[in-house]
Amino acid sequence: MIRSNEARGANIAQSDLEPIAVIDIGSNSVRLVAYEGAVRAPTPIFNEKILCGLGRSVATSGFLSPEPVDRAIDALRRFKMICRILGVKNLKAIATAAVREAKNAQEFIERGEAAAGCRIEVLSGETEARLAAQGIMMGFVDADGVAGDLGGGSLELIDLANEKLNDAATLPLGGLRLIDMTANKLERAVDMIDAAFDGLPWLRNGEGRTFYAVGGTWRSIAKLHMEKINYPLRVMQGYRLSMREAQVFCEEIRKAKKPLDLVGIESVARARREVLPFGALVLERLLRRLQPRQVVFSVFGIREGLIYQLLPLHERRRDPLISFCEDYAMLRSRSVTHAHELCRWTDQLFSDPALEETAEERRLRHAACLLSDVGWRAHPDYRGEQSLNTIAHGGLGGVDHPGRVFLALAVYYRHETSENGGDHLSERLRSLVSRRVQRRARIVGAAIRAAHMLSIGMAGVIDETTLMYEDGRLIWSIPAHYADLAGERLRRRFDALAGLIGKKGEIRLER
Repeated sequence: MIRSNEARGANIAQSDLEPIAVIDIGSNSVRLVAYEGAVRAPTPIFNEKILCGLGRSVATSGFLSPEPVDRAIDALRRFKMICRILGVKNLKAIATAAVREAKNAQEFIERGEAAAGCRIEVLSGETEARLAAQGIMMGFVDADGVAGDLGGGSLELIDLANEKLNDAATLPLGGLRLIDMTANKLERAVDMIDAAFDGLPWLRNGEGRTFYAVGGTWRSIAKLHMEKINYPLRVMQGYRLSMREAQVFCEEIRKAKKPLDLVGIESVARARREVLPFGALVLERLLRRLQPRQVVFSVFGIREGLIYQLLPLHERRRDPLISFCEDYAMLRSRSVTHAHELCRWTDQLFSDPALEETAEERRLRHAACLLSDVGWRAHPDYRGEQSLNTIAHGGLGGVDHPGRVFLALAVYYRHETSENGGDHLSERLRSLVSRRVQRRARIVGAAIRAAHMLSIGMAGVIDETTLMYEDGRLIWSIPAHYADLAGERLRRRFDALAGLIGKKGEIRLER
């Protein structure tokens, strides 16, 4: 007997959200992603893919081959059972280029719908491009540039500026298709790729902007680059390369005599390795046309875009980072209300012109406040370290890697006070951010540390207190009925905070 989600209580998600899942039947992989719910910052509770290679011979034969089809059907049966175990009632299934173009697509869809237990929607190239763009909107704030989603059968490109979708195109440049069309001869693909881009004069609009790279092949390229430079974070979302860095590395992959000799190649699935040179070539030739300022890799794509279009307008307009942090605080901290109080309380601290901050820095400070208590259940000796790793490598959206490191450091310093950052704090991680960011993280961490000493992590205390500046002093005004809390440890922590900003600390008890 299979237990329902209700029977298992709240083991999957400690919330009232109803799980939603998406099956993505691509030309190379068939993947299931189940999310806690349809919200602005969706958290996956299950993610599995099978590299079936459905599109391996569609370009030359016109048909989906029997063996890949059978593998895909088996995967769909498994995914149906997984969704039943997870208590998923809302299951969406989509299919892209391979199924869209195959002559035997209807037969596959009938078998696939029976196996998956739901309707399979075959996306047009235009819809696929739009969903990819909406996926970028889900994962980034004020996205502006060109998004490209490279699959096994096709490449979708779309120009987006904030929430406005502009020119879009779908091109027959997927990795498996190029292998099929060129008999796996890389040099034969160059003219095909360039000819496809010749028909898109609007690509020139990408100059100086951001190119958002979506798709498993391009993510594998980013993963290899991380391995090559020994990058301290293993987080794909928001990983950035300058245009020149991306071009040089794509050329390195393309020219490798033995792809197996590439550093980190063992981290790439075997079935993905054969398309890497073609994916690198497509990206290299595309960047020549676009001339973007940078390439940003995204784990958010058409699946997240599908969730995005289901959201009401007010939910779409929420900040993805703040939304995630609020939800995470609700699940993991003692009081999300207290976390919001910390946001307001630290606003007073940063009112000093000497601590002037940008709108983005203020946003990150608030996010740090929301996450500041998520490690409270850990052993006191490891709260800093565990919080650091959880936040640095967590499923955050709407934040770049330097911002992610700031959040991790700020919460680390909320628990740790060592001048050198502690034995467990990676110097390489700190190397990703400037000294200004490191200093801000220390100040925010020290402020939260002092506030928790007074509030004990409970709501309704620090909101009764006031921070102000007076004659070179940082003054904390506390109501008299909390006088018994203003002991030595509180004063020591507050003095440490004041010292970080070059002030003398004073706790003033109100009468």
